Amino acid sequence: MKNTLRQVFHSSKFVGGFVIFMLLVLTMIIYPLINPGNPLEQIGVGTFAEPGTYVSLYDSLSSPTETMRLPGADEKRLVRSLTGEDRVAMVEWFTAAGVPVDDLDMTDTDAMLDLWFANYDVSAKPKGMTMAKRNYYQRLNNNLLDIRAGDTLIIADKNDETGELEEKKQVNKTDYVNIGEVANVKTLPLGTDNFGRDVLKQLVSACGTSIRIGLVAGIVATLIGLSLGLLAGYLGGIADDLIMFITNIFTVIPGFILLILITNSVGQEQRGATLVAVVIGLTSWTWTARSVRSQVISLRNRDHVNLSKLSGHSMVRIVLTDILPYIASYVVMAFILQVSSGILAEAQLSLLGLGPRTTTTATLGLMMNWAMLYSAHTNGSWWAYFPVILTITLISFSLNLMNTGLDQVFNPTLRD
Repeated sequence: MKNTLRQVFHSSKFVGGFVIFMLLVLTMIIYPLINPGNPLEQIGVGTFAEPGTYVSLYDSLSSPTETMRLPGADEKRLVRSLTGEDRVAMVEWFTAAGVPVDDLDMTDTDAMLDLWFANYDVSAKPKGMTMAKRNYYQRLNNNLLDIRAGDTLIIADKNDETGELEEKKQVNKTDYVNIGEVANVKTLPLGTDNFGRDVLKQLVSACGTSIRIGLVAGIVATLIGLSLGLLAGYLGGIADDLIMFITNIFTVIPGFILLILITNSVGQEQRGATLVAVVIGLTSWTWTARSVRSQVISLRNRDHVNLSKLSGHSMVRIVLTDILPYIASYVVMAFILQVSSGILAEAQLSLLGLGPRTTTTATLGLMMNWAMLYSAHTNGSWWAYFPVILTITLISFSLNLMNTGLDQVFNPTLRD
């Protein structure tokens, strides 16, 4: 056993896959300790908040300030104030007003602003321009003037007695707040999803759930396939024909179609993660059974097996002590592949809306389903789906790399 483990961990492919998988498992264990709480808690009112650090504006106004004069601050404000749509609209106004823009670079903020302030006239009425569009340009012009000329923002509140606005505070352009002084700060490395939930916290929880689904599905499929394969291969005859007849029926019916039919027949509220995992295992054991059967057929007439038969040992003892140890490595590899297939099957089911119920837990497939339903892929919210795809890829890649490493160790034809 010790020598076998030494050989396994001398395989660079197995070690690589094992390290990737264990890093994912450690992340699932450690991150909830750092960031505890319900991963499905809605912390955002809007949808698809971008990744970043969010500071409470309300608390920042009451936090102590420091005066700083950072170089290029005004230019950065102007660049940020001009969106891509604003820049296109400014070019449209120049064209309508007859201002030449052939050599104008829309990414050159200074050139855009110089041309704008030199030519914009609030009273101008370019031909074919609607009143709503002229009002838009007027608001844009006022905003740019305020940013360029204004040095102070006044915060006012209504007096409860007089009903008039009274100045409460002035905020200068040079006022800066230390983020450590703000009472409420939240860092969202992967932003929020369509429901306003922390994507990273949800991803870690979903990764753990999907791996558990894969493990349960792998155990169920491997146990069924191993048991039937051992019986068919060792007994032969009518038992072999009957087991292979059942196996062939399940083989002919596409497994994923059968999986869809079974899960669809179960109500959404009854579809828990464990039930989905069991159903996946019940529909994916056939190739394990056929492979184990072929391995057992090649072993059942070996000398040590015949010696056990002559010694009067029971069938159970012969199978468990004289046959199973010889195919144990193959069973482990089959189990790893079943786990990987179970994770992918859950992702496919959830993407179709047939995964576990959505109110109690998150899975990688459910996260993909939510991102697709709310068009994250079309509105540029990459953080809602790309990390999920990457996580599924890493899990499958690590498991298949481990399986390849084991195959190189235990398959004589692949040894160096």
